[in-house]
Parts: sequence; structure tokens; C-alpha cells
Amino acid sequence: MNRSRLPKLRRISQIVFLLLFLGLLFFTSWSLFPSAGTEIHLRPPVRLFFEWDPLVALVNALAGHALYRGLIWCLVILVPTLFLGRFFCGWICPMGTLQHFVSNMPSEAKRGKQRIESNRYKRWQTGKYVVLIAGLVAALFGSAALGWLDPFSLLVRSFGLSILPAINAAARAIFTPLEHSHIAAIKAAGGTLHSILQVLVLDLRQPHYEQGLVLGILFIAILAASLRVTRFWCRAICPLGALLGAVSRWSILGLHKDPAACDKCNRCLLHCQGGDDPIGGAPWRKAECLMCMNCLGSCPHDSLQFKFFRPTPGKDMEVPSPDLGRRRTLTGVAAGAAIVPLMRSNTGLGKSRHERLLRPPGSLDEPEFLSRCIRCGECMKACPNIALHPTLDQAGLEGLWSPTLVPRIGYCEPSCVLCSEVCPTGAIWQITPREKGWVVGVGAQQQNQPIRLGTAFYDRGRCLPWAMATECIVCEEWCPVSPKAIYVEEAQVIDSAGNTKTLKQPRVDPSRCVGCGACEYACPLQEHPAVYVTSIGESRSPSSQILLNRK
Repeated sequence: MNRSRLPKLRRISQIVFLLLFLGLLFFTSWSLFPSAGTEIHLRPPVRLFFEWDPLVALVNALAGHALYRGLIWCLVILVPTLFLGRFFCGWICPMGTLQHFVSNMPSEAKRGKQRIESNRYKRWQTGKYVVLIAGLVAALFGSAALGWLDPFSLLVRSFGLSILPAINAAARAIFTPLEHSHIAAIKAAGGTLHSILQVLVLDLRQPHYEQGLVLGILFIAILAASLRVTRFWCRAICPLGALLGAVSRWSILGLHKDPAACDKCNRCLLHCQGGDDPIGGAPWRKAECLMCMNCLGSCPHDSLQFKFFRPTPGKDMEVPSPDLGRRRTLTGVAAGAAIVPLMRSNTGLGKSRHERLLRPPGSLDEPEFLSRCIRCGECMKACPNIALHPTLDQAGLEGLWSPTLVPRIGYCEPSCVLCSEVCPTGAIWQITPREKGWVVGVGAQQQNQPIRLGTAFYDRGRCLPWAMATECIVCEEWCPVSPKAIYVEEAQVIDSAGNTKTLKQPRVDPSRCVGCGACEYACPLQEHPAVYVTSIGESRSPSSQILLNRK
């Protein structure tokens, strides 16, 4: 095949897989509330890229001592890497594609000699291997914290919780004035375009997520760094790239340099993405090469070729393994061994666990949950009521950006188990609506107790019927379980005028409450609801029970 066609094929492959990733991400957006009692499922394989991810599979196996369903598909990427090198980074990875496109944008920091120098191998590129070693050692200690830096987790978390909501808000700001225009043509055009975009990328409701601004700024900063340093994330930080780079050490496809034909013009460095030194006179860094093939099309003398089963090159021609060194290796091991005990030295896993940490239905107990959750944000993106949000300090540092239910923003829909369907690692175990036991007519038929996220409590100093002699039974009306966990008792009260009247005062039956948060969500006192849900009574934790069984 003509070597000039390889970069074109690579660009096509990058675009196809980027669109596939974004398409699967859009499939996890739900613009309408599901009907009560209706089971909803996601047919598209939204976990596809996570199932392809060898890093997720390895962390899941080390920290969880098992491999969750579907993660065996990582062999689809891992095995070809043994033959082709880091082709995944250069041809498939959506994060790598975004880095590639941004790196090719014109930049004052990368012109002429500066661009060539930026694309040379740098010692700091070993940083990603230190991150990988530290993360894998932490996984041995039972923590999946390396998921913070997994490229797919980063993309879903950033796009799903920040970038797409921002695009949605911008679209509303643009189209709302057009749809209310007094000019018929503008109104029709605005409404039509808005409707098309709602089908493709937008939500009917404007989603809001806690820490969305922070996640968006971090993602934009990573992309901005690539304007100065080519593929900064891929070369310096990405642990998946480091893993594939280490595996590619045994690949049978490699770069062959013809010293006789090379005049050291440095053109191969103009578009080199990996910082692997394809230039003549320098050893080729095999673990750093992203197989972008840009060097082939740039060389005017055809002195570069990718060949299978090349003769073993000398040390001055190729560096097959990551150039890490003993000191950096020990640094990674020490960091991984120290970080988990330090993160767990706070109260996140102790008896004084944050009372408002409400995990999604089907979640494992907290230590097991943190050993599997990769903080990808898939469950938050899939939640139809936008009830799941990334934590900040509720779960300690180790639980940063893991999902928690925030009832003031949204409640857990009784018929919905989407969070368990999209979770790629089993931190939220896949359950059915029957197993969840909240749907009317289903819970009564099952023998097991329904899954409980927590228990609702009343602040009688703020509750309108209790504190202000004002009628209100909104919480009771919204309670979705059957029989209702919130019931009312009639009581005689005296108002400020001295009149006696009968009011219905709400109470909670803790044996029926599942902690869905609907009562807190619907409470008229929105700034500080009079009814609130805490994690006490959650099914996943035997130590969080309040009810005593008496014979």
C-alpha cells in the first residue's frame, strides 16, 4: 500500500471511532421521565469502549479479585498490540484523537525548530509509567483510584457531566430567542433546527451536575496543554498508553530506518505524535510510538519503513522497552503502596461515614465499591432524573468523583436500573426492577426485601404541618412505594389566630422507606427541605441498620 495513504486511513479510523464513542455517549441521555412501572433498558452497548480497555480490566481484576462481565473483550485490543504495537492510541482511542486534532492546530509555541524540538523524546514521558505502576499497586491494595486517569473515564466524565450540559445551555440561549421571534421565518427555522439537535445531541431538560465547572476546566486545560506539547496527555500522563506501551515491547511490527538514505532533514519530526524519535541518528523509542504513520508520509527519501519481523536492531538504533529506570520504578511502587492507606486514614470508611452519601441501587458495600468504581460517570450520565452526581468530600479523597444520589436535584426512579446496566466494572451490580423491588405490583410478589438506599427523616422545625400549622402532604403524595412509606396522622392544632383546626402531619415508616429521595425532591421548602434522606438503613451495609427484628 502507498505509504501516503496510511495517514489518511488513520484519520478515517480516528473519526469513525470518535463518532462511535460520542454516539454511545448520547445514547445514555434520557430526555423524558419514564412512565411509572415501565421497565427501561439501554439496547446499544454503551460499555463498549470500557470493555475494550485493558487498563480497566487489569485494575478490576487486581482490586476486585475477579473480572466483571464483558471485560474479557479487552483482549480485542491487548492481543493485536503484541503484533502491531500501540495502534490503539493512534488509530482508535477517542481521547488520543482529540489530542491529535488539537496538537495539529497552529500554535505560537510550536513553529519551525520549536515544533521539531517539541516532538523529540523527552525524559518526562516516563511519568505515565510511574502513574501506571502506582495505580496498579494501589489496585493490589483494593483501590480502583487509577480510574481517575483512564482516558475513557476522563472523556465520559468530562463530556457527560460538563461539556454536553454546557452545549445544551448554549443551544437554549441561542434558540429560545429565535423560537420566540415575531418573524415567522426565523421562528420556524429556529424551532426546526432546535428539534433536530434535540434528537441528535441535546436534552429536552437542561442537565446540571455538581462540579461540572471543575471537570470542564480540567478537560479544557488538558486539551490546551496539547497546543504547546504534542499529545501532552498521551505522552506524559495516560496510564492506558503506558500499559499498551509496555505490552508493545514484544510487537513484531517496528520501524526500520535506512541510515544511508537519511539526510537528517528532521521532516519526520514535524508531525510525529508520540515523541518516539523516528529521526536518523537517534534510537527509535518503540514503547512511545503511536503508529500514526505520519513520519512515513513526511520523509522525502523513503528512509523509513514499518516492517514485520525486522532483524534485531542494536541499542543505538532502538529502545524497545520503556526507559524507566530503577528510581522511577521504586517511586511508583512506593507511591501506590502509600496512597491507599493515606486516603483511607480519614473517616470515609469509618463509623462516622458521611450521612448523605447515598450510593445508587445495586452498589456494593463501600470498600468493595471503591475497589471497583473507576469514577467514569456513566451511571450519572444515564440517570433519567439527573439524580446521580460526582462526590467531592462525601466519600473521602479515595471516593472523589464517585456517584452519589442528591435528592434535592433528582430522585431515584422506581422502575429504573440504568445505572446498574451501564456500570462497566460491577461497582453497581446489575439488577432488575424486580430485584430492586420498588415497582408497584412487583415488590409484593418477591420474597426478598427491596433494595434500600437510606431512610427519610423529618425536620419538624421546618415541616409546614408540624411547625407552621399549614396544610401540606406533598411528600406523602410523591412517595412511590406501595404501601407508602410516608403516612399521615390527623392532629388538632391551634394557629396564630387561636383557631383550632385539623391537619395531616406526615410520618415515616422506616420498614417501608427505600430512600429514593422523592419526598426530599418534592418538598416545597426547596432551599432546605423539611424531609431529607440519609444513608442509615441502606441495604448494602450491614452496619448501617436501624431496625431491630423482634420475635
